[in-house]
Amino acid sequence: MKKILITGGGSGLGFELAKVYAKENNRLILIGRNKDKLERAVSEVTDNGGTADYILCDITDIESVKRLNETLLKKYHSIDCLINNAGIGYFGPIEKLTLNELDQMLSINVKGTILITQTLLPIITEKIINIISTAGLKGKINEAAYVASKFAVRGFTESLQKELTIKVTAVYMGGMATPFWDKSSHIKDTRRLKDPSVVAKEILSKDDGRPEIIIN
Repeated sequence: MKKILITGGGSGLGFELAKVYAKENNRLILIGRNKDKLERAVSEVTDNGGTADYILCDITDIESVKRLNETLLKKYHSIDCLINNAGIGYFGPIEKLTLNELDQMLSINVKGTILITQTLLPIITEKIINIISTAGLKGKINEAAYVASKFAVRGFTESLQKELTIKVTAVYMGGMATPFWDKSSHIKDTRRLKDPSVVAKEILSKDDGRPEIIIN
């Protein structure tokens, strides 16, 4: 039984990843800031025969990440796989982007990914999977700062692939019909987007240590 930690595991793609990886007889550890969402996610996974726990953690806060590391060491000793899934996006013309929106995207998407990877690296035994999105591959209208944050994660991931002995995979996929869009009008009709459960299954099917997974 592999121990897999997923950031942003309480909803959206993170939750769908938890469900599909749990079906492969893995132990899931879901990370996030919303206790209610995490409890619901763990309950659904376990009700369907999977094994899952959750730990509250703010990946942008180094003290919170250090506490997470201590908890993992005491309870699990190590983890086999870290899936960096947590992310946030704000969209629209760059001149209308607020400083708070910019700070949040850089803090969660970039700083959070780096902090949790850096802190947990000594206890990761097999691999890291970074969920990036196609925003890490090309520029997009009304997504300038979001794309910039994802290009940063792409650069971080490609550098880790050269630096580390464990496997590191970058995942690039388009928008999905998840709560990610609940407070945004950037996508007018989310029904045309992919179901995150389908994306999660495709990620699992291609999770073989390759450096990139691209889902069109």
